[in-house]
Amino acid sequence: MAALARAAICQAGVAQWMAACSGLLQTTAVQGQCRRMLCGLFQRHKAGQSQLSKSCGGLIQDNAAIAQQTRWFYNTNKHHAAKDSMQSSEEKVGTFTRIIEAMGFTGPLKYSRWKIKVAALRMYTCCVEKTDYEEFFNRCQMPDTLNSWFLVAQLHVWMCLVRMKQEGRTGKYMCRYIVHCMWEDVEQRGKVMGLNSVTLKEDMKIMVENFYAALFGYDEGILSDDHVLAAALWRNLFNRNCEDPRHLELLVEYVRKQVQHLDALSGEELLLTGEVSWRPLLESNARSILRPPAPVYNDEGL
Repeated sequence: MAALARAAICQAGVAQWMAACSGLLQTTAVQGQCRRMLCGLFQRHKAGQSQLSKSCGGLIQDNAAIAQQTRWFYNTNKHHAAKDSMQSSEEKVGTFTRIIEAMGFTGPLKYSRWKIKVAALRMYTCCVEKTDYEEFFNRCQMPDTLNSWFLVAQLHVWMCLVRMKQEGRTGKYMCRYIVHCMWEDVEQRGKVMGLNSVTLKEDMKIMVENFYAALFGYDEGILSDDHVLAAALWRNLFNRNCEDPRHLELLVEYVRKQVQHLDALSGEELLLTGEVSWRPLLESNARSILRPPAPVYNDEGL
């Protein structure tokens, strides 16, 4: 009996040991599977981190490039804004000045009004007296009439207006008085020629309309190429009656060189004196109008 009991105990112990071993094996297998799963997850996580780092690196580089472009655009816009503010500060006026100018009055100017009016009258006188009208009439085959004189005079007045509009508010005020002097002169010349008041009034009304239309056409022509300027001269100066294209070529060259010549004059002197000189209609070397001054060197060659 004792032997049977010991054998049963041994058998039970072996069974328990085998069950424990099988559990241990199952646990080991499960741990192996878990280890493999964890290794796979770690490798995938590592690969994902590398891809993420690459993506983040690309995004960081892109963001750096965008930030650099943003800084460049900001600096450029800031530079342009500074330039615009510098340009606008020259013409900056107060609120009171804007109000009185909107009401039709003139605000404070750089120089006194009577000096500007005297300079404007002198400038208009230069347009009338320093222009060789006979040469214009002969070269361009224009009739010697009051209308032809007015067309040549308004061309020179327009060139003076283009120059003086570059001198700010004071220059624009001077332009108004130049035009005022021109209409007074036209009226006086019409009376001297014996035109009655009704005919003179109608003629001046037509001249006013043609004058502002000519200003618009000449402005467009001087800002464009020679074809547009020639068309403006053909419409306004020649009254659409010019059969020789050499006349248009001569006038286009004349306007270009006169505008360049006026741009070289000092704005301060023009505002104070109004003295204007004109280049001749025909020149041997009309393209060499403004020659840069020759450099002056000292004894050391500097």
